[in-house]
Amino acid sequence: MINKNAEIRRKKREEIIQKLYEVDINGGVLEAEIEDEYIQASVNGVLEELETIDRKIKESLQKWTIGRLTYVDRAIIRFATYELIFTSLPSEIIINEALVLTRKFSDEGNNKMVGFTNKVLDNIKIALSR
Repeated sequence: MINKNAEIRRKKREEIIQKLYEVDINGGVLEAEIEDEYIQASVNGVLEELETIDRKIKESLQKWTIGRLTYVDRAIIRFATYELIFTSLPSEIIINEALVLTRKFSDEGNNKMVGFTNKVLDNIKIALSR
């Protein structure tokens, strides 16, 4: 059973992914103001560090380019990469939350995208630990 704080944080993660998706679709423009401080800081953090985040993702993709990712998968992987690089949250939690979001928003029930996301984030985690 997920505790109340974890449930609230998961909902906020969903909003962050939605905002990053929106920015990507709109060519870098966020159309609506964000009222929640954590969500605002997270979205701004990803956007401010986008070059570093995308470089890490590109280094960890095998036989893929970042442009081949769907907007939603790119948002999930970007946010998780941001957290892996720039927060002190344990990587196991970050990756697990990204997989939950992938199951909810992207995976078609065959776990292919979940496996893909897990592999990319695991590659990033390993690269960061070197």
